[in-house]
Amino acid sequence: MKTCCFIGHRNTKGTPELCDELRKTVIYLIKKQGVKTFYFGSKSKFDDMCWKIVTELREEYPDIKRVYVRMYYPELGEPYIGYILENYEDTFMPERIENAGVARYVERNQEMINASDFCVFYYNEEYKPPLRKQSRSALSTYQPKSGTKVAYEYAKQKKKDIINLYR
Repeated sequence: MKTCCFIGHRNTKGTPELCDELRKTVIYLIKKQGVKTFYFGSKSKFDDMCWKIVTELREEYPDIKRVYVRMYYPELGEPYIGYILENYEDTFMPERIENAGVARYVERNQEMINASDFCVFYYNEEYKPPLRKQSRSALSTYQPKSGTKVAYEYAKQKKKDIINLYR
């Protein structure tokens, strides 16, 4: 049983063309590559688009599974588990994330990549996140790294099958 994760820029525009390409990609992964499990993070419009398409395709392919990879709450109460399982078939929080601090996104994405045979990205090499202040009182700013870029480079390093939908 093969697996796939989705990682993309936080504010990806869900154009009809992108949604169509994403749908075709997911169908290809299911029918031609035997992918049955799809890993999802959170906090990006690309994640939302991917979840919607995989959810719609569950009508035609009921054996596919959506898994939410959490960054918080290692111990879940029954109400929250019920809430998550309304939208996913399973959830887990990788152990190493619990103490990762601000690197939670990086660690979570790396765990999803490690667990996946295929990685579907929406990665624009030209994208740069907005400048940030060093601190609330500092006058200087810095250019943060793109989390999607960090994940993309990690997936390449791990020699994963990468599908980048950015055009």
